[in-house]
Amino acid sequence: MHILDIVENSIRANATLVHISITEDIPNNNLILVIKDNGSGISAEQHSLALDPFYSTKKSRGIGLGLPLLQQAAQEAGGRLSMQSDKQSGTTITASFIRDHIDRKPLGNIEETLIALISSKGEEMDFVYTHQIGNQIFEFDTREIKLQLENIAITNPEIISYLKSVISDNLNKMNIGR
Repeated sequence: MHILDIVENSIRANATLVHISITEDIPNNNLILVIKDNGSGISAEQHSLALDPFYSTKKSRGIGLGLPLLQQAAQEAGGRLSMQSDKQSGTTITASFIRDHIDRKPLGNIEETLIALISSKGEEMDFVYTHQIGNQIFEFDTREIKLQLENIAITNPEIISYLKSVISDNLNKMNIGR
């Protein structure tokens, strides 16, 4: 859910490209999540408020829990959260965790997360997902898929079903636990 929450911020920032990267560094016992977008970025004032759960740029409600909850999850697992943002180049959120920390939350169902993003925003946005464990790397890039599809929408139910299977098969080959 953290990934969906952070990408929702990217959507509101009018991003057209979101990179989601998970690196599992087993020798150093680290898990690093990076979400980078090319959206409008945030101002210096918003940057200082972004981790305040009672601050939100959403008009409908006055709380923004995505970043504060991700920060809390990282800290509970011996890690930390950092954020860099620039009005010209977008925002990068990096959360690090001690990989085998007893309080580290599971990654969750990555393929369902990616499919939800593609199904809802795949026509307007592109997503690049990279998962690395040691020397194994799985990369999924909707820009490449759209080139292959030519005139078929990436949100077509048959395409979504196929993409879900491709993502799932590749993550299973890497033995990625949910």
